[in-house]
Order: sequence, then structure tokens, then C-alpha cells
Amino acid sequence: MTVHLGPIRLPANQPPQFYRGGDAIAALRGVPPVAAVSNSDTGFGPEDWVGSTTTMFGQDVNGLSSLPDGRWLRDAVHADPVAWLGRDHADAPAGSTGLLVKLLDAGQRLPVHFHPSDSFARRHFDSHFGKSEAWIVVDTYGDDPRVHAGFARAQSRATIDDWVRDQDAPAMLGALNSMAVRPGDTVYIPAGLPHAIGKGVFVVELQQPTDFSLTMEWRDFLESPDKGHLGLGFDTALDALDLSGWDADRLGSIVKHTGETPDPEVDLLVEAASPYFRAQRIRPAPDLVLAPSFAVLVVLDGAGTLRTEAGEQPLAKGDTVVVPHSAGESTVDGDLTVIRCLPPHPRREDQR
Repeated sequence: MTVHLGPIRLPANQPPQFYRGGDAIAALRGVPPVAAVSNSDTGFGPEDWVGSTTTMFGQDVNGLSSLPDGRWLRDAVHADPVAWLGRDHADAPAGSTGLLVKLLDAGQRLPVHFHPSDSFARRHFDSHFGKSEAWIVVDTYGDDPRVHAGFARAQSRATIDDWVRDQDAPAMLGALNSMAVRPGDTVYIPAGLPHAIGKGVFVVELQQPTDFSLTMEWRDFLESPDKGHLGLGFDTALDALDLSGWDADRLGSIVKHTGETPDPEVDLLVEAASPYFRAQRIRPAPDLVLAPSFAVLVVLDGAGTLRTEAGEQPLAKGDTVVVPHSAGESTVDGDLTVIRCLPPHPRREDQR
């Protein structure tokens, strides 16, 4: 017997972080900013983990999304993976959704860091997933919002070792390509690519479902270098770093500009991201029908209704909604803009 689960509106889920931000998330949701922590007068709630079955690195439950009935979404998915993920995804590693979505508001520049590949994560973290990610810029503020990605010129391992040992932040940041961004821009960050998000950039971030961040620039951000290399030691961690040069043509393969695209359904990310996750911008249209899929929705503006085979869900600016595969086909009506975040198409483990 097939269980049909309807869409579920999710509450905010902002585990504490080491960097400042969060006002843009509060403004989107129409709520007061997150209360300050750590005896600071600035909030440290810069990330909202949406539809998360992933915990923060080394923690038991921090990061997990809860459902209205009190269960963790992770436990609900494990209990009925076919209803949540569809039969083709139900055999995915540990019944994982294959997706982590965040709202990320950089109230300060983030440190220079990178993430491991699937193969590196298998060897060193006993994980099926590494951490490729992508940014969908939904708002910017301040004088010069920008992101930093990829070394502009190839670097030697010896140079990187020196920068990390000396914590030479200007050299690390200065070696990266720096790109001004505006709403509608998207950037795919493959595993290994060094990167940092600049102050004043608010993104919907899609990631593989892990919390593996290898942080070259740990000083003034993290408590110790151990937090930067996640216990591996930098000699090992830096083996996952992409040392190659990224010129303008190569950068063009990971960047997409979608802000002026008027279509009701827009694929937001470059094709190279599709083995890891997919994202669409949705605006209502009479003939637009969305295929069944596990999905995480973020409503950027307006109001309307999500209609599925298993029920309806009102939508309004700032809402975050998880949609099980068994909800079936869906449509959206009203006057609103929705980011629809999706896992990759099903594929065999030996294709990774």
C-alpha cells in the first residue's frame, strides 16, 4: 500500500555558528533577528538548515530539522524511505535524501576553505558523500558584495603549506578569483575548490548532505587548527585541495546569471552540478506541472498555494517547505517566487 505524504512547512533551524549574520534570514521570514550569543552584541545565526537530515560535524542532533509531530526529519525518512524519496532513491546510502539546503547570510566574510570529494570522504570520514555545493544569490547588501572561488593561478603545495602554517590570510584570499554578485547569480563549487563568501551576500545554498569543511584560514574564525582540518592534520586535509588555476573561461563553467530570465521554470545551476543536486526557480503558470520528487522549497516573495496529489500547503514569503516524493505531481498558483531544491536524479553507487 502506497503512503501519500503531503507537503510540510518547516520552522527555522539555525544551529550556532562561528561567524556573524542572520539579519537577512530574519527579514525574509518576517521575524526578529536571532538573539545574540557568546556575549556578543551581534547575532550568530547566519545559517538556517532547511529540510536537514544532516548533523553538524561531530554532533548528535544539532543541524537536524524537526517535523510538527516532534520527530526528526531524518528519522521519518529512515522509517519510510519510499514515501519520502521514491522507490528509485530509497536504496540511497542510509536512506539519505542526498541533499542539504541552507539559507546563508554572510554578516562577515567567511574564511577561505574547501570541501572533500566523495572518494576523499570515503577514505577519511567513512562517508558516502563528500561536499560539493552551490550558491543561489537571493539578495545582497553593503558596498561591495562578492564571492571568492578558485585560485587565479596554479599554486604549489609548498606555497599553500606556508600560507596555512603562517595563517597568511591576505595571501590566501588574494590568490582567489574575486567576483561581484547580484541576485539571480549562481555559483557551483565543486569539491576541492577553495572559496569564501563575502560580507553582504545572502544565498540559498545546496550541498551534499555532510558538514565537512576544511578551513585553511582558521585563525580569528575557529578555536583551533584542529577545527580547521577536522582532526586529519593539514598534511592530509590539503590533499583534497584543488591547486589548479581557474581563468575566466573556466570560471564561466561554474557561474550562471539567471536574474533576467523570465520563464516560469528556470534551471538555476550549471550542468556540472546535476550529479549532486538540482535547483529551479518557479513562478506560477497555467501549464506548469512539477514532477514527483523529494524537494525543499524556499519562498522568496509573494503568496500562493502549493497543490499536490496528497494535499495543499499555503505559501508566503519566507516559508520553507519539505515535499515528500509521495505527494505526487504538484502545481503552484498565486503571485510568488519559489526556489525548488532537488536531489540528483537516481543513479547507482558505482556511477559516483
